Amino acid sequence: MKFSIVTCTWNSRSFIHQSVESVLGQTHSDIEFIFVDGGSDDGTLEYLRSVDRPKTILENVRGGIARAMNVGTQAAHGDVIMHLHSDDYLLHSRALERAAHLFKTTGCSWLIGRILNEREGGLYPESYVPPAYSYKNLLKSNFVPHASTFVSRDLYLRAGGFSEKLRFAMAYDVWLRLGRIAPPHATREAFSVFRRHADSTTEKNRLGSFDEDHAVRQQHLSASGASILERSVHQLRHHVRRHRLKALLKQAGRPATPTRITS
Repeated sequence: MKFSIVTCTWNSRSFIHQSVESVLGQTHSDIEFIFVDGGSDDGTLEYLRSVDRPKTILENVRGGIARAMNVGTQAAHGDVIMHLHSDDYLLHSRALERAAHLFKTTGCSWLIGRILNEREGGLYPESYVPPAYSYKNLLKSNFVPHASTFVSRDLYLRAGGFSEKLRFAMAYDVWLRLGRIAPPHATREAFSVFRRHADSTTEKNRLGSFDEDHAVRQQHLSASGASILERSVHQLRHHVRRHRLKALLKQAGRPATPTRITS
């Protein structure tokens, strides 16, 4: 099983080395490296060129993260595609080996794992317990972490690319399209580390991301023929959760500090 690891970069020199090294250190050897760069001028490209491993570097890809992921997906030749952003990294050396094992033993066409969060050098568990996978639960909230999601190339092609009209919810939109075609295998096993820092898109745009998720959710509810009552229930849930999020953002820009994992 060949994995295509697609990494989008833009002035990522501060973190990209850890992402790359986490892939280089994998026990699973059949890996295709694809880097999609948006015009870095901080040494990112020089670093990528120096990586002593066959790789594809697509330079000066403009138009946002959704377009970059689409370009990377289209360039991929592997059986399974993983979008590992430049500030995220694989948790341990057997992550891809474990993912390949689950694909083979379950026969799934896409796989959802879990993540750990990195904040200021410390690793923390997710701040909530994700629900069991069902399409109904996925419509309620996006609990699929992109950094630990693996999708067969064939399924990506069937579902279509990332919407380049969206700023934040392009992955959620794809998960909902994938889920309508085939259910994933969902596991509590963590595969990757999601780095949270002040400059990340997720941290800087939490409210905007939350609202765009809801807009995407409503579109998929309409496409699936949901009743007005069902859509109203989702609207009310969004209103309540948005009020809570705004309260958290007013406090300190983030929820209460989670319990740290000690090594």
